[in-house]
Amino acid sequence: MKQSEALTVSIGILGGVAVVVTATIIPVPVWVTFTAWASFFIVGGGKAGFVKSVACNFTGILIAGLSLLAIELIGDNLLVAAICVGIGSAAMVQASKLPFTHGIIPAIVWGFSQTVGTTAVTGLAVSDPFPENPILIAVTAMLLGAVFGYASEAWGKKLTTIEPVS
Repeated sequence: MKQSEALTVSIGILGGVAVVVTATIIPVPVWVTFTAWASFFIVGGGKAGFVKSVACNFTGILIAGLSLLAIELIGDNLLVAAICVGIGSAAMVQASKLPFTHGIIPAIVWGFSQTVGTTAVTGLAVSDPFPENPILIAVTAMLLGAVFGYASEAWGKKLTTIEPVS
């Protein structure tokens, strides 16, 4: 089977599984999981891509968490939010210089944006305790997405090596 068809099968089936898992067993936003899944592939896949993607996504989550916490502590208004997000955005670019982020700014931004989105959609505050903490929800969802990315790639490779029946 060609690689694109093999990935079509593995990603298609595992995409459905991801919806079921996030709706029942691990209740996290499925779109965050899919963003991390895409991040895994865009940074190169494989074991190295898994590590790079998770490191970058988690860096973005940390920066978002700090930015959102600052907004909570200083005052939830447009000017404070704009300043805190601006500082967070600059921090993401600087964080891309760290050895473990490999200069991959978009994967850091995905972690940031998915954390902000999780916070906005759930209405939870970053200071909320576990399990209602949107930062921990984003961490779980992004890690799960990286796992699905790794699994879909591995399964796709297995399907690619299958000899066609004559």
